[in-house]
Order: sequence, then structure tokens, then C-alpha cells
Amino acid sequence: MATRRGFLQGAIAAALFGSTGLPGLARARAGNYALPADARARAELTRHVDVFIGTGGHGHTFPGATLPFGMVQLSPDTYNAVWDSCSGYHESDGSIMGFSHTHLSGTGIGDMLDVLLVPATGEVKLVPGTLDAPDSGYRSRYDHSDEAASPGYYRVRLKDSGVHAELTATTRAGLHRYHFPKGKPAHVLLDLCHGMQDKPGIPTRVSDAQLRVVDAQTITGGRRVHQWAKGRYIYFALRLSRPFASVQLYDEDQALPAGTRSRDGSHLKAALHFPDASDAPLLIKVGISAVSADNALANLDAELPDFDFARVHAQAVAAWEKELARVRIDSDDDAQRRIFYTGLYHSLLAPTLFSDVDGRYRGMDLQIHTAPKGYHNYSTYSLWDTYRAAHPLLTLVQPERVPDLVQCLVRGANECPDGVGIWPLQGVETGCMIGYHSAVVLAEAHAKGFTGIDYTAAWPAYRKRAMDDTTHGLADYRKLGYIPADKVDEAVSRTLEYAYDDWACAHLAQAAGATDDARALRERSRNYRNVFNRDSGFVQARLEDGSWATPFDPRGMGHISKWRDFTESNAWQATFLNQHDLYGYMDLYGGRDGFVAKLDELFSTSSELPADAPPDIDGLVGQYAHGNEPSHHVAYLFAYAGQPYKTQAMVRRLLREQYHDARNGLSGNEDCGQMSAWFVLSALGLYAVDPVSGNYVLGSPLFKRAELDVGNGRTLRIVANNNSAQNVYVQSLTWNGKPINRSWMRHADLAAGGTLEFTMGAKPNPAFGANKEDLPPSFA
Repeated sequence: MATRRGFLQGAIAAALFGSTGLPGLARARAGNYALPADARARAELTRHVDVFIGTGGHGHTFPGATLPFGMVQLSPDTYNAVWDSCSGYHESDGSIMGFSHTHLSGTGIGDMLDVLLVPATGEVKLVPGTLDAPDSGYRSRYDHSDEAASPGYYRVRLKDSGVHAELTATTRAGLHRYHFPKGKPAHVLLDLCHGMQDKPGIPTRVSDAQLRVVDAQTITGGRRVHQWAKGRYIYFALRLSRPFASVQLYDEDQALPAGTRSRDGSHLKAALHFPDASDAPLLIKVGISAVSADNALANLDAELPDFDFARVHAQAVAAWEKELARVRIDSDDDAQRRIFYTGLYHSLLAPTLFSDVDGRYRGMDLQIHTAPKGYHNYSTYSLWDTYRAAHPLLTLVQPERVPDLVQCLVRGANECPDGVGIWPLQGVETGCMIGYHSAVVLAEAHAKGFTGIDYTAAWPAYRKRAMDDTTHGLADYRKLGYIPADKVDEAVSRTLEYAYDDWACAHLAQAAGATDDARALRERSRNYRNVFNRDSGFVQARLEDGSWATPFDPRGMGHISKWRDFTESNAWQATFLNQHDLYGYMDLYGGRDGFVAKLDELFSTSSELPADAPPDIDGLVGQYAHGNEPSHHVAYLFAYAGQPYKTQAMVRRLLREQYHDARNGLSGNEDCGQMSAWFVLSALGLYAVDPVSGNYVLGSPLFKRAELDVGNGRTLRIVANNNSAQNVYVQSLTWNGKPINRSWMRHADLAAGGTLEFTMGAKPNPAFGANKEDLPPSFA
């Protein structure tokens, strides 16, 4: 994996765009947040969102315009061929290629960047050029001082072309507003070749592209892309606010004969010419679809019937205000408030809508389907990451959407030739990461009582994966009780995560009435024991003959150079992957004391890593790695051992050290909301160690007060009396006025509404949550 050069430094200047005469400019805090003046009054909570947090370091977020769970993510592309450009944007890049309509938020693999528009002046350039030599192509330099963004809005001044670009969006369409300099011929390049690349110099793999000039204000087209989501479809429809003077189509960067209005191929572009575009802004609206160009046009006409930029922007702000208002916090710390609401914003970007206004969508078999009445289809399920905190958060703050999101996984499991969901993206099962954690999301929804989901219809596909599948070591897992490290890569992590999926599938089997399967899977979920070495106190790689692999270094990635034994982790981190049978796990350490001693050592040992450690192992506290998901539940494990005060202290430390009010403010990949959802839940004082249990372990709330709209007119109030940066320890707790001493809460209770009231202090209260009856349930 490649990493990026050193990051550019600098702050936003006090007056965006200088004296350019753009109307309605206003700026909030110095840094990167700004809204046109007519939107400021509506921005009660969106003004606390800094969409640039995560665009530096390894956060991999994008700053462009989108709506909650929107199909369109209209954003600038600065690069498309290295790891830190997975979202298409990195704050260290000094030039912009253009603006495309689909982006991934925080992933560790890149794709999308569809339908690139490049507003420019002067001669038409057909290639982007390079970061080091932007003049060799259509790139344009820019400064962060000439850039601003907020939820549903982005703008920038392109220095080389002199174009001022503004972007906003609806759910399925994007709206561009370009201000061109006076006295220069202008054009807009439409590049259907642009997309994510495997590495610099290797073109995006495109096939079946098409361009149609319908009239002087309308262009449609589409393509198939064969990158990470191999063979996905994307179609578009574009309308201009005024006619172009001329249009030139290109194939393989060769100009087609004058008058050509239609072309099929794989390397298509079009240049739309405007001899003098400076009299008024040029607006371009673009709708997208995975079904057809006609559907893209229908989406566009339904959601953007005109070119009223102010109205569309206002609607985008209103949409974000509505969803952010589901959680209100009381805080005197502006930075913490900004981190929190930015985290909530990032948590609501995915999954993304993937059905059209007529209900049609491209299914996981790449065929066209129609969603049942009242349902939508979704994509972008980063399940290895998001089952841990992002989906549990949605069950609290987006309960009305949960049946739609989960039923989509049920449909996908029955549509997809590869079976149940692992990392579904745009109608394609990417198969990325290990396990099949869609089972966890389904089991969690059932455990929390969500209806409108056909759990029975889901079970045959999940049973097939759990009981019959032989891929990725599953045959050996069933036969031996573990995956042999001399036969399959990442064997230790696979064993542990299959064990957790067994736990989830046991719940689904029980829900489907398959009691024998449920019993067998419940027992098999304890296969974690088969890779635990009592002599070393760690999980370790085991060979097919039953012996432990050597050499063993708990900081190392594996026992041989051929492949790693762990997934984006080492033995220190993988040893605490158990989420569902904590008391059985404690027995392996001889009880509570041995377990706590190992946890203490995890957080206090040296953070040294070997040279071949992946960059995902980041945000280290000892060998705890907050920058990657396998560690996210670990600080809460102290509560299971009757020492929740250690959880309280560590969670507050992680909230303080791992999240910052800056472009590089995330300690690892955002991963479609997971990194941010950890902050949001933990700042509220909750975390779902085992989502399948339907319970939350309590931590240390960051704010004096929070109110959550949990649906159906119910409100969950979380109050932390005597709270401060020093008073991190829970002294006592009440639920609806009644004292409780337990360190956990049921989802059903929280979702019914009520008041959870903490009293905080500067010293630990060892008695809180210490009695056996107060411990969180596990393997229950």
C-alpha cells in the first residue's frame, strides 16, 4: 500500500474567493466551514459539521455535497490512484481534476468517481495531467483558502482556469454552478474514462460506454466499470441551464467527425463549448441510475425540475438538519461539539440509496428488479466495519430506516450468486474482508425487535454459508474447529470472526425455528478456544496437524512471509476479538483477575510494531489500535470483569486522543461511518460490544446532557451530573429515577424512551457494576 506525501498546511482565509463578486458569501469559523448567507439562518446544527475532518491522514473521507444516505456524492477529485485517494480527495493534493458524482466515505479500497465534469477555459485538454505537473492536463491548482464546504454544499476557486465552482445535491442528482471568468471561451469536459485506478498509469477499466447528445441542453450515457466492484453499471443524464454553442465527442482521445451525436465504446469523452459563459453562471444538473439512462433522466426530472440552486441547497440543509436533530447535546466545548456532529454526519452517509424513483434497482445478480412497495434498495455496506458501531447507532437514531436497510440484505442474499452479503457495492459482491457479518446486522435487528424484515426468508442463504460453504477455509473450520494457518491466509482472524458469525447465525436459526441448527451453531461459536494458546496467553496460528505455528511474536503479522495470520491486526489485537462469550473467555485466563491483567497489559505495553505492519494498525495505545475496527469494543471489556471504572477512564482517553478537530482528525479509515459511530456512541456513554445481544455496555458520557429522538415520539435523555474533563468516573446511575448499579442497558429500554442519569466524579467507584448481578450478559 502506498502512502501520501507530507500534508499541506494552512488555514482558510477570512474572505473566500476574494473580491470576485460572488453573491451571498459568508463564513463561519476559520478553518473550512462556510455557507451562503441565505442558508446561514437554517444551519442550526449543520454549522457544527466540518466536512473536511477525515480528508487528511488516513481518514479517506470526501468533502462534497450529498444527502443522508444519498445515491449521489458530488465532490471534487484530486487523485485516484493511491491508497489515500480512496475517496477521490486528499487534503495534501494541490490540484483538482474535476467534479464527479459518486464517492466512498472512508474506505480502504477505492472505486466510483463516476461522470467527471471539468469546467475550464482555453484549449481543451483530454487527460488530467499529474499532481507534480498539473499543466500537462486539465487539472487546476487550488488553495484551501479558496475552498469551503458544509453538509450539502461545496465550493472552490480553480486557480488555473479562474472558474468558481459550487456544488449541491438531491438524493439522486447533483447540481453544479460554474462562474467563468470574463472574456475567455469556456468549455466543460465530460470524461467517462475517469474513475479509480489500481495504481498510477493504469487506466480505469471501463467497457460498454455510451454517449448520446439528445439536444443542445441534454446529454445521456453510461458505462460499466470493472474495478473493485467488478462489472457494475452506472448511467447518467445531464441537462444544461443554457445550450452549448457546439459539442465535440472523442473516442480514444481522437476527435470524432463534426456533427457526431452518438457513440458507443470504452474510452469516451465530450467537450461542451460556450464562447462566452461569463454573463451568467452556467448550471448543470446530473441524475444517475444503475438501471438505464432513461431512469437517470427520470430521477433527474423528478428531483431537479429546474435550476434553482438556492432552493436545492436549502432543501439539502433542511434534510441534514432533520437527521442531525435526532441527537441534541449540551456542551460548552465547541471542538467536541464539532467532532460529535461531524461524526454523526459521517455515520449517516452509508449505506447509500440504490433504487430509482420508480422503485427499480440493479440487484446483486446485476439484473433489474423492483423494490417491494414501501421499500428501497441500498448499497455500500462495509459490514466488516459497520456491524460494530455504525449499525447499532442507526437502530437508535434511525429506527424507521432499519427495516429497509436490513431487508435489503435479505433480498441481496437471495439475489446474489455468491450468497450472503460480505461487502456489497453497487450490485456487486466485492467479497472484501473476512467473515460474513451481514448475519450480525440481521441478528441484531431481530434481537432488538425490528419488524418488516423477513428473517425466515433469510435463513436458507445463511444456513448454506454456515453449513455448506467450503470457501475461505470454512470446510476446515467445520472439520477441525479452526482454520489451519498452513492452508489459508489470515487463519486466526478468520477463525475468530467465523465463530462470531456462528453466534449470529444461531440467533437467526432460532428465529427461523431451526432449533437443531441453532444448538449446533451456538456450540460452534466457541471455536475461538481452538486458537487460544494457554501457554502464551494469546490466540495463535495453528497448523493442520494441530501444532502451534512458530515462530510466534504477538506483535508480528504472521509466522511465515507467505501470508499473514491476522487480518489488519496482530495477536495482541486479535486476542480480544471475542465479543459474545466473555465469561467463557475469562475462564481461559483463570478468571477475572487474569483477564483484567491481560487487558491492562494490552493498553500499557510498548506500541512498537514490525516494519511490515499495515498502516491500518494505527491510533495505538499500547497495542490497542483504535485506527482499525478489531479493537473498537475492547475498552468496554473491563465492565464484564466487574471493573467498569477502567472502561470509563480508557474511553474518555480514546475520545480525547483519537479524534481531533482537524483535517487529519481521525486515527484511521472512516470506513463508511464506523470510526465516527464509535465516537458518537461512546460520547453518549454507550457501546454495543455484542450487537447480537441487543444490549449496550455503559462507558463515560462526554456531555452534560444529550437527547435522542428514538422514534414514535419517544425521547431518550442521557444526563451526566457533575461531568467534566476530570470527572470521568461514574459514581452512581439511575434509570427513570430508580437507582441501578449495573453497567449495561437493554436496547428495548432505551428505545422506549426515558432518562438515564449519571453522577460523575474524579475518583473511581469500584463498587459500581462490580457485583455478579450487575455484569453485562454474555453468551445468553
